[in-house]
Amino acid sequence: MIVITAASGQLGRLVLQELLKSVPANELIAAVRNPEKVSDFASLGVQVRQIDYTQPQTLDMAFAGADKVLLISSSEIGSRFPQHTNVINACKKAGVKLLAYTSLLHADSSPLPLAAEHQQTEAILKESGVPYVILRNGWYTENYTAGIPVALEYSAVMGCAGEGKIASAARADYAAAAATILLANDQAGKVYELAGDVGYTLSEFAAELSQQSGKQITYQQMPEDKYIYLLKSSGLPEPIAVMLAESETGAAKGGLFDASQTLSRLIGRPSTPLSESIQAVLEL
Repeated sequence: MIVITAASGQLGRLVLQELLKSVPANELIAAVRNPEKVSDFASLGVQVRQIDYTQPQTLDMAFAGADKVLLISSSEIGSRFPQHTNVINACKKAGVKLLAYTSLLHADSSPLPLAAEHQQTEAILKESGVPYVILRNGWYTENYTAGIPVALEYSAVMGCAGEGKIASAARADYAAAAATILLANDQAGKVYELAGDVGYTLSEFAAELSQQSGKQITYQQMPEDKYIYLLKSSGLPEPIAVMLAESETGAAKGGLFDASQTLSRLIGRPSTPLSESIQAVLEL
């Protein structure tokens, strides 16, 4: 039995879709806060169990009989560590044979403030005695392609990453990696640094968007505090706005770049090119 936590989220759904290609549906468990959000998977025969990272009793029930668990990191920045600790403890009680955790690229040395909770989680995971594998995911290309409509409206990509290289990959690439690891043997103790094959600056992102859209798009570098204000003004909650801006400042220091191509080797194909991700959005 394989449990996918946060299975109704963007990454979790993609992981389930990947696993369904080779695993019988009744051997998969979608663990979610709201079961209605995975009714489509339930109709295929996937087991659905209700969980809440903050309620240990729900975790005990969700992981009963599980062989492997994918812990997709909580989206509640600032509360992640205690939530992850609850999951790890529940996996230990259940005798889980492998716990895969989605961490952050180069979490142990990252300049991104976002890394702190991942560092804490990795440390307690290693001390727990639960067999584990760590998937240190880089940035999702969707973090930037989601802003394409605004960039086209204002003829500018705005940010505070400077000329930092960003080796992002599509969310589907990271999902394929997670599925590959969950289906493989002898993964305990491994740490994977996962990122896109080719890095780009936000200036290069703007240039690619210009070429494909036929509209001149420039990159506008901003101070971090002004970028936070801009993100909040666009409707993002303050913690998310701060996280994104701080991460871009970290990108300027190399925090979102990796040239190992571990991701593409793991999934057996190149990571999704930036040009393809941009094209997909423009065709919507």
